[in-house]
Amino acid sequence: MVPRYSRPEMSAIWSPENRYRIWWQIEVFAAEAMGKIGMIPAQDAAKIRAAYDADVLGEIDVEAIDAIEAVTKHDVIAFLTWAGEKLGPEKRWLHQGMTSSDVLDTALAVQLKQATDILLRDVDILLEVLLRRAFEHKKTPTIGRSHGIHAEPTTFGVKLAQAYAEFDRNRDRLAAARDEIATCAISGAVGTFANVPPSVEEHVAKALGLKPEPTSTQVIPRDRHAMYFATLGVIASSIERLAIEIRHLQRTEVLEAEEYFSPGQKGSSAMPHKRNPVLSENLTGLARIVRSYVTPALENVALWHERDISHSSVERFIAPDATITLDFALGRLWTLIDKLVVYPERMQKNLDRMGGLVHSQRVLLALTRAGLSREESYALVQRNAMKVWESDGALSLLDLLKADPDVSKRLSAQELEELFDLEYHLKNVDVIFDRVFGD
Repeated sequence: MVPRYSRPEMSAIWSPENRYRIWWQIEVFAAEAMGKIGMIPAQDAAKIRAAYDADVLGEIDVEAIDAIEAVTKHDVIAFLTWAGEKLGPEKRWLHQGMTSSDVLDTALAVQLKQATDILLRDVDILLEVLLRRAFEHKKTPTIGRSHGIHAEPTTFGVKLAQAYAEFDRNRDRLAAARDEIATCAISGAVGTFANVPPSVEEHVAKALGLKPEPTSTQVIPRDRHAMYFATLGVIASSIERLAIEIRHLQRTEVLEAEEYFSPGQKGSSAMPHKRNPVLSENLTGLARIVRSYVTPALENVALWHERDISHSSVERFIAPDATITLDFALGRLWTLIDKLVVYPERMQKNLDRMGGLVHSQRVLLALTRAGLSREESYALVQRNAMKVWESDGALSLLDLLKADPDVSKRLSAQELEELFDLEYHLKNVDVIFDRVFGD
């Protein structure tokens, strides 16, 4: 976790204090359930619950727990030892019949659920911003590019609508990942419930807003976690896709949009004129980090028999880092889009730059309708289009087509002029927006 790319609310979820609070909840709720079924004395279970309600732990003394762990070499035992000092003789019932993974895996599920709630909120804010800016530029013409080369006209609003649709899908994926990861395992050694009955797991799960894990092998199966981190990786890729679009549009030769450049901001230590797409470039880097955690999560699925801890050290890295980094990236992206400076005049200038080449397909289709084969039509349009291309837009495709006898005998000057109408390309923008945004 790098403070530069961390936000306080998400970071707090992965603090030792929050982790120990969740461990304490698991132990208390498990003891409470055991008291109800007579597995431990009901009065002792009530004392443990009363201690919880009275917040006897107070401020979590992380240093004290760390000092105990330095001796025990076991984090759960260290915490139980420290927490037990706050109780009376009833402390002997803590962790009754349980194993460390019951606490660790269930707590991780709670933390991931908490983190995902923040990420879902992040995506919701981004969607709101994309929606607003998409409608703002719904009819702002711009050139669509394929392979980085001018293709045909579109609108900047359509570009943003495409991003909205992508992140709307990502929200569904993230909600499904939250549901997938939110399971509780209180099943004891090797997951057989031999020393702690399923009803205890059900009680703890309900208290924590989780579902009981149908079958655990002492650990919650890691295919759930692999799916979760893969989802974060997909969202990171969507962030990068939009960031790369902004980076391209801000290039000096293009300059159709650029990141907001605040008063007093400096773009370069050497060149005072520079205004660089640093936020978008940063998002590309952050996306790489989030995606890099997907492979370790996939490799964590294969554990030895009912349990090993090869996954443990990995998750201590990737769970906080992936969620904190993605939270920061989403916040940076919605701020970037919210303040993005758009230049419609430059978009129009770029549209017009190549002498009408963007209308070549319409001419091709018109010639086929006029009776020529597709191959003949393509050759006629291409031989004129290449002259415009080689002139760097100094020549006009429309003028060349009008002067070409093989074309003019098939299409009149008026018919050709009608084929160069920009609005033709934008006639279904409303349909696209209805599909993406509905009402």
